[in-house]
Amino acid sequence: MATTKTITNAWVERALPDIFYEQMVLAEEPPVQESALDRLKYLLMSRFGGLSDVFISGAFLICYDRTDGNRRLQPDCFIVFDVDAEAVRSNLPNYWMWEVGKPPDFVMEIASPSTLENDLGHKRDLYAELGIAEYWRFDPTGGELYGQPLAGERLVDGEYQPYELQVANDGSARGHSELLDLDFHWDGDEFDVLDPETGRTIDKFETEREARLEAEAQADVEREARQADRIAFEAREQELLDEINRLRERLTD
Repeated sequence: MATTKTITNAWVERALPDIFYEQMVLAEEPPVQESALDRLKYLLMSRFGGLSDVFISGAFLICYDRTDGNRRLQPDCFIVFDVDAEAVRSNLPNYWMWEVGKPPDFVMEIASPSTLENDLGHKRDLYAELGIAEYWRFDPTGGELYGQPLAGERLVDGEYQPYELQVANDGSARGHSELLDLDFHWDGDEFDVLDPETGRTIDKFETEREARLEAEAQADVEREARQADRIAFEAREQELLDEINRLRERLTD
């Protein structure tokens, strides 16, 4: 079990740091971006959501300067390991790095026209400066915005170095996250997160559905095998009866 940090902020005592927040203006995103983001959050929650020392969010702001609340970021999705997830959720209005004691470990951005340049420029540079270990980007348009459908980078000596991607002849792309020990996959139509050992989705409902279908298929095979055995047995039984009848006829002749 990972060692968790105690959240020391005074939210419960109603004495927040004296920082000022300007209202953020959020751009309207196309449905394809929203759908991809919902899919990403659902899949990562399927894998990490039940762990008490893993905090996952796509709603919290990352605030990194306790003297200026406007120095903040809002990734589409981020993950933090080795923290008290419930304490973060219960005590903090946003993800205050100085209270939690560490930056997020993983960030993924979903491409949209309104955030394109920031995702590839200022945000990327700031994520590296803050020490975020992995930065991934997914483009649900197939690469029209980012130039490629999927990209992952790991922080090495303060700079992001790209992960190698597997790109198939059909244009599908797959990349492995060393931090999460998961594969991100885009088949040209749908985004998915795969178990690298099995190559199957971590979507628990899809996994359960596949298991159910496999069990039903196996049951059909076994039922057909039993039926074939019964037919063979009945045929053999009839052969023996016919042989007995022939022997009886010989004895009576």
